[in-house]
Amino acid sequence: MSIRNLDSLFDPQSVAVIGASERPFSVGGTLWRNMRSSGFEGHIFAVNPKYRELSGQRCYARVADLPEVPELAVICTPAATVVDLVRQLAQRGTRAAIVISAGLSAEQKQAMLDAARPALLRILGPNCVGLLSTRARLNASFAHIPARPGQLAFVSQSGALVTAMLDWAEARQIGFSHFVSLGEHADVDFGDMLDFLGSDADTRAILLYIESIDQARKFMSAARSAARNKPVIVIKAGRSAQGQQAAASHTGALAGADNVVDAAIARAGMLRVDTLEQLFLAAEILTRYQAPIGDRMTVLTNGGGVGVLAADAAATEDVPLADLSAPLKRALDQVLPANWSHGNPVDIIGDAPAERYVDALKALGQHPADTGTLLFIHAPTAIVPPTDIARVALQHADGHHGLLRQVVAGDAGIHE
Repeated sequence: MSIRNLDSLFDPQSVAVIGASERPFSVGGTLWRNMRSSGFEGHIFAVNPKYRELSGQRCYARVADLPEVPELAVICTPAATVVDLVRQLAQRGTRAAIVISAGLSAEQKQAMLDAARPALLRILGPNCVGLLSTRARLNASFAHIPARPGQLAFVSQSGALVTAMLDWAEARQIGFSHFVSLGEHADVDFGDMLDFLGSDADTRAILLYIESIDQARKFMSAARSAARNKPVIVIKAGRSAQGQQAAASHTGALAGADNVVDAAIARAGMLRVDTLEQLFLAAEILTRYQAPIGDRMTVLTNGGGVGVLAADAAATEDVPLADLSAPLKRALDQVLPANWSHGNPVDIIGDAPAERYVDALKALGQHPADTGTLLFIHAPTAIVPPTDIARVALQHADGHHGLLRQVVAGDAGIHE
């Protein structure tokens, strides 16, 4: 079905929470509170025959009693009720539903899809945490904290990974455009999400946690298209036989031979990472990342060794070092000691005080056409604290017409 009606999933005008509750530690209660506190500007309806009122507003006994057709419904009721609820929603004209409920049998899932199909009603789940869409101020999940607005999207088969990523990102003030828990992905799957997010202007990069891939052709087509537009980072669980068995029991689908998955990810232009630490690091890098200026780089450093390593790394990645023009060299001659490197990397010598960094940055900043992206590497010394050098770089970042990147070599000084 591709991205049909997915806009109703991520940017609805009205939402019904079926199974909303006042119980503080229940899924229905948490979902109801999250929806109401998220800043969502559309209509929110509570549906639960046990209540006449929730949080000071009317609670409806049945879907049929709702005063208008909800564009999105969130279902957090027992598995046995899901098929009939989806049928009622489809008959009313609801466009999308999030099925939080777990424990649906294969027959129940198929009946749910059959009930939704005539109305083209899209289903996220079942057995999922829900979703968060920061642009729409929508928190249709039972996650423990909201997401900060940003330009990353995270799509996961594991609800636990959704809440773990939320928790990690909050501590680092990293924002997201979308958090999506696919659960058992009976309808909306990775292919749909890659199609949708690949063309979403609010999403700069996509992170995926995958345990199994259904409809491989659809997935590969969507992955290639998305990866042409923006970075797509994948952590694929189930490398080992034990992991594949665990993934199969978790999602009810085959995990696939790891070497085949590896080749498919690379062929589509996506990047695979192996650990949660690497996935979290990728999220942080993509949040802070800015595109380089031009096709060249200049290295400014107080250490010859780190400068040589930077030059080697640049060559490995086919990034040419800029040739310093005669006017730029004369400008540097005026502010640097006679034994500076007179080339790129610009080695301002290990005894450099903060003032020498300032003078070199100013000289380079006055010749932006000659420098391209500026990589500023500081090796710690007793002459000047790393924190002072970091402040110098921050103060002059705006004055450099290219992009300024700073690296502090070592470890202890970095934590300061």
